[in-house]
Amino acid sequence: MKTAYDAKPWLKSYPAWFSPDLPQKRESVLDKFKRISGSEPDAPCIHYFDTSFSYGKIEQMACALAVKLAETGLGKQDRLMLVLQNIPQAVIATLAAWMRGAIVVPVNPMYTAREIDHLLADSDARIIICEEGLFEKAIKPISGNLPVITTSALDFLGETENPPKQLEGLQKQQFEETYDFLALVQEAGDRTPEDIPPAAGDLAYLVYTSGTTGPPKGAMVSHANIDYTCCVYESACRLNRSDAVLGAAPLFHITGIVAHEAVAFHLGIPVALHNRFDPADVLRLIEKYRITFTVAPITAYIALQDHPDHKNRDVSNFQKAYSGGAPVAPGTVKKFQETMGLKIYNVYGLTESTSPATITPLGEEGPVDEESGALSVGLVIPGLEAWIADVNDPEKILPPGQQGELVLRGPSIVQGYWQKPEETAKAIRDGKFYTGDVAKIDKQGWCYIVDRKKDLINVSGYKVWPRDVEDVLYQHPGVKEAAVVGIPDQYRGETVKAFVSINEEYAAQVTPEALIQFCKERMAAYKYPRKIEIMDRLPKTPTGKILRRELRTDGSG
Repeated sequence: MKTAYDAKPWLKSYPAWFSPDLPQKRESVLDKFKRISGSEPDAPCIHYFDTSFSYGKIEQMACALAVKLAETGLGKQDRLMLVLQNIPQAVIATLAAWMRGAIVVPVNPMYTAREIDHLLADSDARIIICEEGLFEKAIKPISGNLPVITTSALDFLGETENPPKQLEGLQKQQFEETYDFLALVQEAGDRTPEDIPPAAGDLAYLVYTSGTTGPPKGAMVSHANIDYTCCVYESACRLNRSDAVLGAAPLFHITGIVAHEAVAFHLGIPVALHNRFDPADVLRLIEKYRITFTVAPITAYIALQDHPDHKNRDVSNFQKAYSGGAPVAPGTVKKFQETMGLKIYNVYGLTESTSPATITPLGEEGPVDEESGALSVGLVIPGLEAWIADVNDPEKILPPGQQGELVLRGPSIVQGYWQKPEETAKAIRDGKFYTGDVAKIDKQGWCYIVDRKKDLINVSGYKVWPRDVEDVLYQHPGVKEAAVVGIPDQYRGETVKAFVSINEEYAAQVTPEALIQFCKERMAAYKYPRKIEIMDRLPKTPTGKILRRELRTDGSG
């Protein structure tokens, strides 16, 4: 099948060697890390609050941990589970696993024991590394006889004049049943492990999807997948050795894995980590380490803008600010530029596309769709084929400008889901990944994400995409966040309900009735929300995506 869209409008901005028409030699992420640690061991690798670690020091600690992992029998393609926040231990453990040729299974520390147990059984992980505060409640009940290594967010904090408030009251814990991370590293000292280097095609991670359409599935992400998308970020965002990365997204999420950790290793630049996202800490670190680049959800940028410290911090170096994971309204981008001098660029991707599938190149202006008012999520990345397929007939390819399911194929698409051939066959056919996202691509190649297939609302037979209604709500200056769901309706089958949070300065003025009227004047009668609920804040995932499914559960009334 002939591809409908490609990256030709901006391929000229890429290095010649990156042309998708040329054969490419991919590398493992570990190869790139070792090249920097070998040639420039003193180069900064990780900033953790006020403590910095060089590439050489991180490699030494990773080697030491790999020695200890080898003693437990961890080997080629075995799985190592990490249940950690954004702390140096997550990076060290990842590198140590790769030195053993193993696969990393990163897990959200907010998960319950039941949720982690499902991932443990599915991945058949051999060893667990977790934060100490999680052990007794979440890990001990499910670990059985597996070796467990515990660690603390305090272990690598060092001496600091500005102890982070988020770590106040935290105390070091140790358990008879577990190994201590720091003690293992110190015990191994300068020993090096038997070298089992991963090939580019080997799996680097099992990254479990959010499970919105059933139990979480482990996307099989290879080193080659990551290498390719690192090249995309390097070129599209104009990254070089003078850059510094903010680790804003969790390192258990594909954005943190690729756009923070792997991109830093790819270029030999530092990444600043801060345990959990706290706007005061982040603003201080942006200034302290002259941060230039990150990819974060728009909710993180809103938190930075709303924090009073943003007026007192120098964020002038932060000129490569990208947002993904949730829709960004054009008005929101304009407001950031006016208040913080921060231009936000859009990127769109999925776990299965190893982060970016479309991206707005640095310096480019993403257009706004005339029909919906949505800001483009960028151009299809080079080497990735893209189709827009009919939602009801996936074999029917639609022309530019029409809405349908976004289908992707190329070197960034994962191999499938771990030990789930049936689920893999549903999502990836003939190498083409059916994203489940409804999108359209214009004649110039700019992509616009409309919605998720499963979020379609059927109102008396009419199709309503939540995104269409949300985009109108975002046009109201008082609306800070918005999410739209369908709720049961005896007459219409479903009706439209919106949940919104309000900008503080409009709190006394905005009512549900006023917002309903605002929408009624701007969209077809079947589309505008019949119910609007104002909330202090909308429920979100750890990566900032608004959880429509929770609102759908709570919004039936």
